[in-house]
Amino acid sequence: MLDFLSIDPGSLIFTLLNTLILFLVIKHFLFKPVLGILEQRQVEVDDTYEKADHAKESAEKLEADYTVLMQNAKEESAEMIKAATKTAQTRSDEIIADAKREANAVSQRAAEEIERDKARAKAQLRGEISDLALLAAEQVVKKDLSAQDHERLISDFIDNIGEFE
Repeated sequence: MLDFLSIDPGSLIFTLLNTLILFLVIKHFLFKPVLGILEQRQVEVDDTYEKADHAKESAEKLEADYTVLMQNAKEESAEMIKAATKTAQTRSDEIIADAKREANAVSQRAAEEIERDKARAKAQLRGEISDLALLAAEQVVKKDLSAQDHERLISDFIDNIGEFE
């Protein structure tokens, strides 16, 4: 009964040799290709991480550049707006000054025109008054006056009219 429990040294050596051969065959045909595939995958993963790191660095650099460009664009647009506002204000001041000068010139021309019209009206009034004075004097005197009398009467009348103005 103990025969099946007994250890046969030949079987034991044979089993160990079979296990060793099986191990070497599996190692050669299975472990080496699997290890090669695992190493290849590790290299690919490392490359992917390296590319991702480079992409991240590049993206951060682009973001920093973009931020600087945007800041510069904001400053430049603010300067442009400030310059445009200054130009518009200057032009507005020029237009207002031109309008004031033109209004003053029109006002002065109007005043001069009024003075000329006034002088013309006085001259015309003097002529009409002298004619009326002459007619009135002729009516009063009922005779023709000499040229000297005419001049004297007209001058007196005009001088008296000047006092009423």
